[in-house]
Amino acid sequence: MFHEFAFSTVAERSDSHPAAWRIPFLRWLDGIEAGWAVPLLLACFVAVWTAYLSIAYAGAGLHPDVLETWTFGRQFAWGYDKHPPLMGWIAGAWTAVFPLSDWSFHLMAMTNAALALWCVDLVSRRFVTGDKRVIVLLLLMLTPAYQFHAQRFNANSVQLATWPLATYCFLRAFETRTLPWAAAAGLTTALALLGKYYSIFLVMSFAFAAMAHPQRRAYFTSASPWISGVVGLAALSMHLDWLVANDAAPIQYALLHARSNLSTSLRDSLFFLLGLAAAMAVPAATWLIVAGARIRYFSTEMATLNDGLRLLSYIAIGTLGLPVINALVMGTDLPSLWALQGLFLLVVIVVCGASYRIARFHTVNIAVLTAGIAVMAAAVAAPLHAFYRNKHGYEEGRTFYQQTAREATRQWRELTGKPLEHVGGTESLALATTFYSADHPAYGLPTTAHQTGADSGSGGWISLCFRDQADCIGAAEAAAAGSGNYVKREFAVQARLLGWTGCTRTVVAFLVTRPKEP
Repeated sequence: MFHEFAFSTVAERSDSHPAAWRIPFLRWLDGIEAGWAVPLLLACFVAVWTAYLSIAYAGAGLHPDVLETWTFGRQFAWGYDKHPPLMGWIAGAWTAVFPLSDWSFHLMAMTNAALALWCVDLVSRRFVTGDKRVIVLLLLMLTPAYQFHAQRFNANSVQLATWPLATYCFLRAFETRTLPWAAAAGLTTALALLGKYYSIFLVMSFAFAAMAHPQRRAYFTSASPWISGVVGLAALSMHLDWLVANDAAPIQYALLHARSNLSTSLRDSLFFLLGLAAAMAVPAATWLIVAGARIRYFSTEMATLNDGLRLLSYIAIGTLGLPVINALVMGTDLPSLWALQGLFLLVVIVVCGASYRIARFHTVNIAVLTAGIAVMAAAVAAPLHAFYRNKHGYEEGRTFYQQTAREATRQWRELTGKPLEHVGGTESLALATTFYSADHPAYGLPTTAHQTGADSGSGGWISLCFRDQADCIGAAEAAAAGSGNYVKREFAVQARLLGWTGCTRTVVAFLVTRPKEP
């Protein structure tokens, strides 16, 4: 008790007579309601973490998920074989403006994360003003979701922005029951589903929250939910038509995750919840320090939430509980990273539901902690990571992507005198070659390249495998032997970072120069 009193006294004294180094932070906090403080925070977030990614992965290629996202987005389509189309659309639109380079995709990933945080702030400002708005964002920045999860721009990370945006519009539709907000809720919910079908749990959570809320009668007897449903279905109509025409390929791919037995699903569900708890550990500990003895009011505050926060709490329960129920019933996989985009609900509910004022002493400390972690990550951890990976490599071979793409393209042009049109083999090398080769070939052999919207052509192809991938080599050799004249070659690639040589690996290439006519 004495310790708590002393800490409170220090906080009050700091707010009354702040140290000189705190004054810039206090002036920044004064700009929250003026409208410039949050954009400045998000701009700094993007700058520092883009720098981190550019340094940490210098000498290495982009993650295969990012390369796959770009490959899908090379041509606009209402759907793609493995995933709904939103991630491909975003990558395609981004590369129409920004160059095709690693730093550009790092910037895209962090811009998506910053947009997600801005959408979270839209929700927060419905309930609080001033410092608590920033505290919500700072606590979320202490989770791994908006940096390390966000860097791998794919169907999972695209939900970071779509979930809070859809939640905000649903909250406004529930509160106002007006046509514009009802339509916005339907449209943004459809957008979330176009990001990943896992968002069906968000849709179901909206329905659950509306039915559990004390104002359910007013909502369901209005036109709001029905307008949302009609607008949402209309927004999804072209994608649904594509699904019918393509045998629901993304759904068939998703069902590959539904093969677990009950014991495995129980284990996965436990690790799902533990993984989310681990992701929230640092912000939770930080909030406990800030709340201090006032944490004893937590249960009372949660029981007396206002109508809007109560709605969000029901949504949070749904987004955590419904995936677990589904996993147990259907035997689906349930990695915790699939649900990281919903963690914002917990932070908003706890911070905005706190009835007490947070001393600026604490707000500044959280800001310094968050900034310190980001700067240390970019200045210290990132270079160490880059040098470590240059020496030890990655399992998927990211260290060798650019070298492999260049050498495979060179050998193809030397052999045929023509641009490389198609590349197959192990997925990671094939995707990397589509991106890093100057020819930007289509991903997949001519008979399958249509799956990414590319022209199938007829000019032959290369299949690439690492020499230690026996299955890949066997399949590639069989395809090459059955397709026409081919040449088998091997070449070594070596990692290199700022003149430092690193690990090496051998690539096996099958060059099919004159495929048989179909």
